[in-house]
Amino acid sequence: MVSYKELGLVNTREMFAKAIKGGSAIPAFNFNNMEQLQAIISACVEANSPVILQVSAGARKYANQTLLRYMAQGAVEYAKELNGGKGIPITLHLDHGNSFELCKSCIDMGFSSVMIDGSSLPYDENVALTKKVVEYAHQHDVTVEGELGVLAGVEDEVASEVAHYTKPEEVIDFVTKTGVDSLAISIGTSHGANKFKPEQCTRNAEGILVPPELRFDILAEIEKKLPGFPIVLHGASSVPQEYVKIINTHGGKLKDAVGIPEEQLRKAAKSAVCKINIDSDGRLAMTAAVRKVFIDNPAEFDPRKYLGPARDELKKLYMHKCENVLGSAGKA
Repeated sequence: MVSYKELGLVNTREMFAKAIKGGSAIPAFNFNNMEQLQAIISACVEANSPVILQVSAGARKYANQTLLRYMAQGAVEYAKELNGGKGIPITLHLDHGNSFELCKSCIDMGFSSVMIDGSSLPYDENVALTKKVVEYAHQHDVTVEGELGVLAGVEDEVASEVAHYTKPEEVIDFVTKTGVDSLAISIGTSHGANKFKPEQCTRNAEGILVPPELRFDILAEIEKKLPGFPIVLHGASSVPQEYVKIINTHGGKLKDAVGIPEEQLRKAAKSAVCKINIDSDGRLAMTAAVRKVFIDNPAEFDPRKYLGPARDELKKLYMHKCENVLGSAGKA
């Protein structure tokens, strides 16, 4: 058993309380490798923002759970090095845990926060599974995120053809029975780079797809029923069209990629939404930078020469998210 406190990490309790009070949201950035982690930490230190390092089940398999633990510890020390000895609040979080065993393993390996996603189960089974995870996690002061409602789309091992909006009438019962510390809800966000089908959107004068607005009415109802309770948005990448264009003009084939407009995310962050998950945007930024190097410099074979620009683009993206979208800059 490794305590996250030994690694210099924090759980989400205090950072969420501050975010709700300050009308901001904590960035939850997914990572799988060193370059992504460097970009996340350097951006958040420079922006003076707290951050949640998210690891999906797929990323855990890809990177190895032991390496991830030491990478998170390294991130804490790296933040101090960049910041004159003073770090920033860093949480290591399991994204979309699908079993008690996976959540327990992550807690035992030093994660400071876990998500148990029982949203695809019948309601009573979701409650029972989430409660079981909460009871174990809270013994070790680890915070737990649950989910009500199902997001459409595909990301890593999480997939659903159809979205099911969160039912506001269920949230009080779910939170009370499970004891979760935060709640992921479904109000129209979705996983992946194609968050909406073209027929769900309109097109602007340039022919770019414009998605439907998020269901802020559902969010408002949930806020009324759970005043001051931490709410989480998954699938909240904006799919920047400049990256889509670079990818497609450098050999890629991203068709009708569309995300959540940033002004809608900023609106959500000013409410009870205090954690916003961003994964696909980072993937797009990296892929755009790497593809550009490969096309512009086809003789290049040094990984540092294409992963370096990818890391720089990621940092730029993440700083923009902290400063202009989530409102987390200056809140560390």
